[in-house]
Amino acid sequence: MKDNKEPVVVFIGQPNCGKSTLFNAIAGLKAETSNFPGTTVKHTHSKVNIAGRVLNIIDLPGTYSLNPADPAEKVVLSHIFLEKPDLIINVVDASILGRSLELTVELLELKYPMIFALNMIDLAEKKGIEISPEKLEKALGIPVVPTVATHGRGIKELLDKALLALEEKRPVPAPAWSRDVEEEIEKLEKQLPEDFPVVANKRFTAIKMIEARKLLFNEVLKEMNPPLKKALDEVRKELEEAHNAPEYEVISAERHHLAMKIFEESSRVYRGKRTTLEERVDDVLMHPILGYFILLVVFLGFFFIIFKIGNPLEELLIGPLESLRHWLRAGMGSGILFHLLDGLTQGIGGGVAIVLPFFLPLLFLMSFLEDLGYLARAGYLMDTFMHRLGIHGKSVAPFILGFGCNVPAVVSTRILESRRDRVITSLLIPFIPCAARTTIILALIAFYLGPFWALGFYVFNIFLVAVLGRIISLFFKTPAPGLILEIPSLKFPSLKGVIRKTYLQLKSFLKFAWPILIVGSIALGLLQFLGFDKTVNLILSPLVEKGLGLPQELGVTLIFGFLRKELSLIMMLQALGTSYSDLLTVVSKEQIIIFTVFISFFIPCLSTFAILWKEVGKAVAFISAALNTGVAILLSLAARLILRW
Repeated sequence: MKDNKEPVVVFIGQPNCGKSTLFNAIAGLKAETSNFPGTTVKHTHSKVNIAGRVLNIIDLPGTYSLNPADPAEKVVLSHIFLEKPDLIINVVDASILGRSLELTVELLELKYPMIFALNMIDLAEKKGIEISPEKLEKALGIPVVPTVATHGRGIKELLDKALLALEEKRPVPAPAWSRDVEEEIEKLEKQLPEDFPVVANKRFTAIKMIEARKLLFNEVLKEMNPPLKKALDEVRKELEEAHNAPEYEVISAERHHLAMKIFEESSRVYRGKRTTLEERVDDVLMHPILGYFILLVVFLGFFFIIFKIGNPLEELLIGPLESLRHWLRAGMGSGILFHLLDGLTQGIGGGVAIVLPFFLPLLFLMSFLEDLGYLARAGYLMDTFMHRLGIHGKSVAPFILGFGCNVPAVVSTRILESRRDRVITSLLIPFIPCAARTTIILALIAFYLGPFWALGFYVFNIFLVAVLGRIISLFFKTPAPGLILEIPSLKFPSLKGVIRKTYLQLKSFLKFAWPILIVGSIALGLLQFLGFDKTVNLILSPLVEKGLGLPQELGVTLIFGFLRKELSLIMMLQALGTSYSDLLTVVSKEQIIIFTVFISFFIPCLSTFAILWKEVGKAVAFISAALNTGVAILLSLAARLILRW
């Protein structure tokens, strides 16, 4: 990055502070944002031209401190320590300023050029918190800019201050702590040799050596010269004896005290302790009994809205698609050109008429609930239930993302601190019905059997994840730790923001998934013309025809389903040589259920398999593939026996 000679500007803040929203307002739509903690798990960067100057801006994952607790936070450290930025923009949620300032105090210790973006100032005002930017700027010693990222307020001033800070490169004053703590830090600073690998500056390095004995400098401390190690041990001992607390608690307490002091000097809470409307709403939403009833109602409403929108759209769009196929068959016979054009028509038309009617409302409603702030509350409600299954409550976030797509869900397991929890959650994510599988469930089960059948399928899916979670957790000796989850403020989502996020996810489908659907459908058409599909079907016949009781022609669709789950749905019609409206003349309702069960739980799609390999390792990826395939076969056989009985 430095080689390009473009100033590097990083956005840093605690989870859910509006950092990614502010980044998007400056860079355009680059990062997916939501009102849910831990959604940014890797950095997003963009180059922007501000007043004729190109800046390389980077949106880093949310972090509570510079002592990494999970893999996502280590991304922050690599940018801060190894790729020293030219400017830090510390984005802070003004409505929880006192708590947010602790990270700010830690960032000040770096002495990098820095700007304080006081975001969500409107929300702070609604809560009755009056903040003086001038007093805050004086206390911190850095520029402070009030912003409302969702409405674009303060962005121009923020950019102007950023350009000025890059020009001036004004030194940032380090925060002043208690005299005895300062003396111990200075004592250790003086002991640092000239060739010691200093991070940022000597003061920051000394502080981290004192407080982060297990998190930073591990390799350095092993090779530390005896006088320095002795000095470090003495400093830690003196701090512990003077304050009757471990040295890391002493440092943390200093930051907390300074953060609260700055908050009290620069802010005023003028509404007293009156219960706000949001607090009253939260009392209902997170009630130990009523909260679960509301969660069920929200889930049912979510499901039926998608069905009521998708079903009529599908019926409207499927007619022209089937008419086009009949016209092609009548005019071209059954030669190779017909098979190729029919595959092309199935791939393009199937994506439009069968996938998008359910996919679009699903994406929109997921984005709406995220930005509303309800999903974090759902995670809180589910924590106790998940711990009984041996799963970390924080796994709620990846699971919820999994309803959209399993790939980002697996990536988001980085927010989990232990490998145990990352492995268990990663193995369970492929069983979460993603948008692709939801489309299959709605397009087959709901369309042909009714919405309550599809709802029952979902309930069973959740029950299955619970049972598998309990079984898998038995292979790990250590229990899951407790949940620490940031509950964001409830706020009515910006329609523009929800549409943008829906567009971003839809764009990903159009660029990546749809071409696979088209190419797969054309490939199947070619295989049918050459007769190779019969060979594949014959090989899979013991499983497909004899085991599952499905038409032998569906065997080839299972192979292509590994590329994209929606492809199995599109190719089902193509392989059977029927139209969507005439499907029940070729297969029974029982066979539709068995096919849906198998495709839903069958081996993860290629993208999910690849990301599992990358994030948790080759062994876990293959275990996941074997687990999904085994469960799919067992459940499909069980479904056949039950339906036959």
